[in-house]
Amino acid sequence: MELKFQVQARIQRPLTTVFNAVYDPKELSSYFTTGGASAPLDEGTTVFWDFHDFPGAFPVHVRGMERDRRIVLEWAGGNGHDTRIEMEFESLGPADTLVSISESGWRASQVELNRSYGNCMGWTQMLCCCKAWVELGVNLRENINPTHRPQPAA
Repeated sequence: MELKFQVQARIQRPLTTVFNAVYDPKELSSYFTTGGASAPLDEGTTVFWDFHDFPGAFPVHVRGMERDRRIVLEWAGGNGHDTRIEMEFESLGPADTLVSISESGWRASQVELNRSYGNCMGWTQMLCCCKAWVELGVNLRENINPTHRPQPAA
């Protein structure tokens, strides 16, 4: 059994705008990598992503990049191996883009399955944040505080 998943979102902006929101470190840091992204996602490079709610910059290896079409990444999946992330960008018209993100490479175990669920949730959040940022200029992760927990309504 191969553990993998795919998530996708339709973003109502032109293909180049959406691609750059992921590729460009300044854009990515504006809505997703709340602690920063070190460099553009150019093929053959290793960049560092940092998150306020998951502290500690970690390496992201860029294995492929075709402008306005595809970005392929690898990062530590745990237990001494990497997982592979493939981001596909498809124009649905002059102002609509479909972004699909898949991740694969976990080993068949309950621990790895649990990790894949966590990453699936993370990539879904990334797409939601990208959509809000690119379409509305809203950063859904602004002022992330990992110790804050909302209080129930009285």
